Amino acid sequence: MKPAIALLLGLVAWTQAQAQYPSSPEKKNWFEDPFFQVSAGLPGCAPPNGPLLTFEEQRKEAHWRVERGTSCWLAGKCRDSNAYRYDKTLAGPVNQALRAVPEVSTASVWVTIQRRWVFLQGCVAEPAMIERLRLAAQAVPDVEAVVPMLEVGIVTKPRYEVRKP
Repeated sequence: MKPAIALLLGLVAWTQAQAQYPSSPEKKNWFEDPFFQVSAGLPGCAPPNGPLLTFEEQRKEAHWRVERGTSCWLAGKCRDSNAYRYDKTLAGPVNQALRAVPEVSTASVWVTIQRRWVFLQGCVAEPAMIERLRLAAQAVPDVEAVVPMLEVGIVTKPRYEVRKP
């Protein structure tokens, strides 16, 4: 009787583990990183994947996020002990700063914010817009870095991961 009970308990534990840790390739924003579109002026610009990860990708990323989040505080560059805690409060001011850039409405721009870093993705009509957007985001207090991954015009293979339909 005891082996049957042990087998049953093992089956229950395995079933619970499968429910808790899905193997589905479904992607979602596990860490709730801010991700938003600033403008949609260039139709046909490929939308970025944003901070969407599968469960397995999220599991691998979690360790590095802890390390990167605390290194800012340990280096004396952050008031908070985790750089990712700034991100949600930065979203509004970064969005406002980028929308205030002249002619941003002629571009298609998305933003992801992670650990005080602002990632700009999408398409702009002219190269000078990239620098104007970068400077606008960099001027927001508590933004540590701005990474422009913007394309000039519509390209078939952007330098960022594209959202799959």
